[in-house]
Amino acid sequence: MHNKLIVLVLFLCNLSFSQLSVRNSAYVFVNDEIVFVEDDINLNEAASSLYLRNEAQIIQGTGTTGNSGLGELSVYQEANVGEYEYNYWCSPIGSKTSNSINNPFGISFLNDVTGLITSTPATFVTTSTYNGTSSPLNIEPYWVWKFIASDNYADWVHIQSNTSINPGEGFTMKGTIGSGDAQRYDFRGKPNNGTIAVSVLNNQFTLVGNPYPSALDAVAYIHDTQNAAVINGTLYYWEQDPSTNSHYINEYNGGYATYTINAAGTVETFISAVFNTYNGDGSINISNTGAGSKTARRYIPIGQGFMVEGTANGVVRAKNAHRFYTKETAANSEFFRPSDTKGESKKNKTIFSKTPVEYKRFRLNIDFNNNYTRQLVQTFHHTATNGFDYGLESKINTGDILTSDAYWTIDNDAYLAEALAFNEELKIPVVIKLAADSPIRIRIADIQNFENSKPIYIHDIEKDTFINLKNQDFEVNLESGLYTNRFEITFNNTVLSNTDETFKNLKIFQNNRTAQLKLLNTKNLEIESFNLYDISGKLVMSERISSSKRKYTFSTKSLSTGIYIVKIELQDRNIFSKKIVVSNKN
Repeated sequence: MHNKLIVLVLFLCNLSFSQLSVRNSAYVFVNDEIVFVEDDINLNEAASSLYLRNEAQIIQGTGTTGNSGLGELSVYQEANVGEYEYNYWCSPIGSKTSNSINNPFGISFLNDVTGLITSTPATFVTTSTYNGTSSPLNIEPYWVWKFIASDNYADWVHIQSNTSINPGEGFTMKGTIGSGDAQRYDFRGKPNNGTIAVSVLNNQFTLVGNPYPSALDAVAYIHDTQNAAVINGTLYYWEQDPSTNSHYINEYNGGYATYTINAAGTVETFISAVFNTYNGDGSINISNTGAGSKTARRYIPIGQGFMVEGTANGVVRAKNAHRFYTKETAANSEFFRPSDTKGESKKNKTIFSKTPVEYKRFRLNIDFNNNYTRQLVQTFHHTATNGFDYGLESKINTGDILTSDAYWTIDNDAYLAEALAFNEELKIPVVIKLAADSPIRIRIADIQNFENSKPIYIHDIEKDTFINLKNQDFEVNLESGLYTNRFEITFNNTVLSNTDETFKNLKIFQNNRTAQLKLLNTKNLEIESFNLYDISGKLVMSERISSSKRKYTFSTKSLSTGIYIVKIELQDRNIFSKKIVVSNKN
């Protein structure tokens, strides 16, 4: 019986069963293949086993029976961090029981590999150094935590070695000494199956992940109608600086990379982490340094954990319909790791994912004092709107904004990835935040599907200068502060004026005798906001108008004599700018 099962699975491809039952203490060994089971898997006796090796995977269909039995599935996954850094995990198995429900997980179900089908249970003993070890495998339980529906660092739940990680919940675990940052774990237990739900709350984060012994399709997961109703469509991946050898949080150096993808699965948007340092209470410190080097792809591998942000109170679901067979050595799947650590095919990957020709895209690298770089992505497609576009745009959590940072804005929220319908008259604000006086540099990291002749300008509104980022980098020294209206991306180097067709009947007059600034809107344009800046770029007057009145009047009596810049933004995001001179003789 043993030999027949081994031969079948070793030499037949794409095995398919309505049910799979392993009994009489037999085992099934699957090597580098996919096994599809329409309904349930029953591993009847305690010694009945199913081994997935060399990237073999199991996908299950729409059956409702549920997996059962006292036997176990064995599947491998490798960590990619050392003893001082966290991986985010999600288990593909739970505890072994005869019932047909998915059961909780604990690190006691992790094993140390000793042979092709043999292993020994890992130990989980706290040491004086709080370091796990590779040989023999000892997992340091102090670093096992989960995080459910919160944005407060204090709400991490300490699991240690307890069997209390519910199906679909992610958990943290640090690596081990002696593994070369490639510790292999043998997950042994009852395989998870069916719909697995985890609670989320509006504007709160939850650590979840891929809960199956197969890859998970991010398109199916993100664009599932039930999930789209409760999460923002971005997956957040944690990464730490491997050169920082400390367990003290105030010496951590790390951050979150972001990943989203459109419903067609053709446009991936991944942005690497920028590292923060932290205070002892988990809040962000004033210093920021370094950037992530790991990459996430469409197909989420076995064991991978990630954060999601809730947009409503409810549950986020992983389903059998989201499962997909692809190997980690393929170009579109990788455990969140450096791209050259698993499989030769990684060497052929491009740095940035390619977009279809009907999409335009560019990436900005914004360097802060030559210390670290924030990357921003701008995507253009005729279906994109001025509001939030699910699957194309990625929001940055307010708590993860660096002390010196850059971002786009949508409805007053900060975004790392934005999407718009392309228009040569677009003015796209770039927000710059600085904790201290410092130089910044803005440069192009990637351009896709733009004509060679089409410029991409950074416009310094204060100095009224245009730099074509295709030809040169933009560098400027700035004082500390928040610059919300100083810099913008444009595609022509002419400032809109009263001669522009759109604005020819939009006029601004400064009456210094009455100390009034008058705005005449004879075409009843839909005005979104009025902002007034002094010559240094400081915002001195701001009003959200959101109307189409023909006349507006603003008092300038309290202003010092000098040059000011008026900026009028329309609801279609077109922007009108004009310099005025205020003269108040006191």
